[in-house]
Amino acid sequence: MAIKKAKKIKFKRLLLKLSGEALEGKQSFGICPEVLNYISNEIKELNNIGVGIAVVIGGGNIFRGLAGSSKGMDRNMADHMGMLATMINSVALCENLLRIGCPSEVYSAVQMTEIAERFSAKKVKESLAAGKVAILGAGTGHPFFTTDTTAALRALEIGADIMVKATKVDGIYDKDPVKYKDAVKFDEITYSEVLKRKLQVMDLTAVSLSMDNNLPILVLDMNKKGNIKRAVLGEKIGTIVIPDK
Repeated sequence: MAIKKAKKIKFKRLLLKLSGEALEGKQSFGICPEVLNYISNEIKELNNIGVGIAVVIGGGNIFRGLAGSSKGMDRNMADHMGMLATMINSVALCENLLRIGCPSEVYSAVQMTEIAERFSAKKVKESLAAGKVAILGAGTGHPFFTTDTTAALRALEIGADIMVKATKVDGIYDKDPVKYKDAVKFDEITYSEVLKRKLQVMDLTAVSLSMDNNLPILVLDMNKKGNIKRAVLGEKIGTIVIPDK
């Protein structure tokens, strides 16, 4: 498949982190077809301009391991159920991308021969080089690790230039902008400041891992059409988390 390359791409390879809840739309559970189509087309736009894109999706729209363990389930088993939920979302996204003509492949951190390739950084890099979107499911394959941490780990393993966390808000604020009208948005902020302020960007393990390896994190509003593409082409969108100066 011939890939149309843009002249100026700031981030040539990225890891996109989506929450499972992002797929719900206005539903309270599961996958909303309209939202799935919207996200698929946003990803296809990136693929069309030659950006290598890998995706990690949470499973909170179906089952969240931490929630299960809080109600008495064994945490190990609850987290494995959460991994299965991420695979449902991953397969759904892959199939929808293929349907709209965007080549994609699902990779799983646990063995699921019938529906996905076993994850390896080498295979994912080969897929990205071939112009495919790589969807990375089942977390790290181990309990007690969030999909935020998975996203940071996978971004480093595949040599991503940046990790993009797609949310419902347009960046990182000093406090919850939904609750506080005087909340102040950061255009950029350092890892240390995020940790010091205990800002709810990603879990602390993911932020620390990114900080230790100088992996930039971009937080932006996924609901605004074209936001990721504009950021990839160098426009200042959302909030970027950078190393200490």
